[in-house]
Amino acid sequence: MSHSFSLAARHRRRTALLAWVLVLGAALLAHSKADAQASAAANASAPLRVASKIDTEGALLGHLVLGVLQANGIPTVNRVQLGATRIVRGALLAGEIDLYPEYTGNGAFFHSDDKNPAWKDAAKGYELVRGLDAQKHQLEWLAPAPANNTWAIAVRRDVATANQLKSLADLGRWVSAGGRFKLAASAEFVERADALPAFQTAYGFKLSQPQLLVLAGGDTAVTIKAAAEQTSGVNGAMVYGTDGAVSALGLVVLEDPKGIQPVYAPAPVIRAAALARYPKVRELLAPVFASLDGPTLQSLNAQIAIEGRDARVVAQTYLKSRGFIQ
Repeated sequence: MSHSFSLAARHRRRTALLAWVLVLGAALLAHSKADAQASAAANASAPLRVASKIDTEGALLGHLVLGVLQANGIPTVNRVQLGATRIVRGALLAGEIDLYPEYTGNGAFFHSDDKNPAWKDAAKGYELVRGLDAQKHQLEWLAPAPANNTWAIAVRRDVATANQLKSLADLGRWVSAGGRFKLAASAEFVERADALPAFQTAYGFKLSQPQLLVLAGGDTAVTIKAAAEQTSGVNGAMVYGTDGAVSALGLVVLEDPKGIQPVYAPAPVIRAAALARYPKVRELLAPVFASLDGPTLQSLNAQIAIEGRDARVVAQTYLKSRGFIQ
């Protein structure tokens, strides 16, 4: 009789234990689902961490992006002027930021593909870097600007007007015919095979030593100033395509119709996961970047670099003037 009671008691204890385990498991499962749902909700509403490079144009582009997104109710974290290319690109790849403006031509260096001729064509370079980054890093390149922030040659506006100089082909013909031209440039620009020598070969001209003012360093602000002030007879300068001081100090960037230099078109780059959270970003930024041609970026950069205006204010004023925000 006692043996029978013992078996019944053990059975009841096992039944109770099994029921407790089932209840506990159900509770843990529900808690896990709740955690997963909470995490998904948090990710879905996480703000976009918007960064940019540290230079003048980086600050401008970063604030243009921030201004549009904020005006359209997309939560953001301001990481503008985070650092140089290596730092900002590294932060994007590490998932520490979500979005920043980059230049298409830098894809040649990101992917060790600098010999590919596609980088010298705006459309082909964009498609190439877009495909490589999507495949290797789950990054999305959004629509680029038509501006090209690459190495270029600029001349004083009075010289360009008097001699009908609009392109490097025009410059080549004028110099070869005896035109009085003197270029301020860095030693790197003068010596690198893909810089001035490449321009001279492509456009059929050759600058003699007296036609060059070689300045230490690679600061285009110095070369532009030399041309503007006609230092030692200089009337041309090594520049970058969207340098703010170019237009402000009375210079004109000559077009490169043969595409000798890689095209560096600015474009927003965003992590695919972040774009999935806020797909509207694509359509919001497209018209803004489409409006940024070379002269426009030069003018906006000049307001910051020459006039000393705050980049955020310049960006907000431009966005309102073009009707991108209210």
